[in-house]
Amino acid sequence: MSKKKSKKSAGGNGNPVVATNRRARHDYNILETWECGVALVGTEVKSLREGRASLVDAFATVDDGEVWLRGLHIPEYAQGTWTNHAPRRVRKLLLHRREIDSIAGKVRDGNNTLIPLKLYFVNGRLKVELGLARGKQDYDKRQAIKRRTEEREVTRELGRKIKGMKA
Repeated sequence: MSKKKSKKSAGGNGNPVVATNRRARHDYNILETWECGVALVGTEVKSLREGRASLVDAFATVDDGEVWLRGLHIPEYAQGTWTNHAPRRVRKLLLHRREIDSIAGKVRDGNNTLIPLKLYFVNGRLKVELGLARGKQDYDKRQAIKRRTEEREVTRELGRKIKGMKA
């Protein structure tokens, strides 16, 4: 038996990506990342398998020695009945105690926050890539855009020189 390969994958290992937070790397400097499990109910899993989730307003908090994912929107399952879940309920993240203690210390120390970067399945289980993030200032964002533009122009010029075209 062979497993199906997905076009979208998490890290190129064939795991289907459900949702990504593309604004996170633009708005924050990601200092460190962790892979966490998520405690879900049945209709949430079915809705996620359809590729329906939004990480736009999501963030994580450390409360009483546990990590909670807040603001993640998983729409109700279309074929669900009265057992459907609440779309924006708080979900528990599954981590080892050492990791939770480390995360709690890093969040408490500075102006850091926990942002989910990606939702994906690994061996049938939902994982979230959680990033320790520090907010960027507006001038940092402008500098990043300027740097990307300059790099793009340099590669374009090199391509033209290789092809023998004039600038």
